[in-house]
Amino acid sequence: MRAVLDPNVVISGVLSSRGAPANVLRAFVAGEFELVASHALLDELQRALAYPKLRRHISETDAAELVRWLADNATVAADPCGDPPVNASDPDDDYLIALASEQRAALVSGDRHLLALEEQIPVFTPRAFLDLLTRA
Repeated sequence: MRAVLDPNVVISGVLSSRGAPANVLRAFVAGEFELVASHALLDELQRALAYPKLRRHISETDAAELVRWLADNATVAADPCGDPPVNASDPDDDYLIALASEQRAALVSGDRHLLALEEQIPVFTPRAFLDLLTRA
């Protein structure tokens, strides 16, 4: 199984070792699914980790190491060049939909704008994705 993790899932999983986002990261490390990223996703993650509210919890060095770790361990695909099959109400999320679609991967997110599309695309909360992994 392949999955694209919304940067909010990665950040949540790093901020707290408990909960579904952290368990999704552990499942990736254990080889339970293939993680797909793109340069745009890595850039967004890097930008988000630099926000002052997150900088209090994740140092600049740790943030850089996290992005580098993800880049080294995920399958880094080209940024999507086409339109997504559906559009999110937040156009900044469309690249995630396009990436997951082009890479034939599930999208894992905690973003309600993306989760609202569950009838149209394979998008899962971290908990639902973990449940899917256990059934696979």
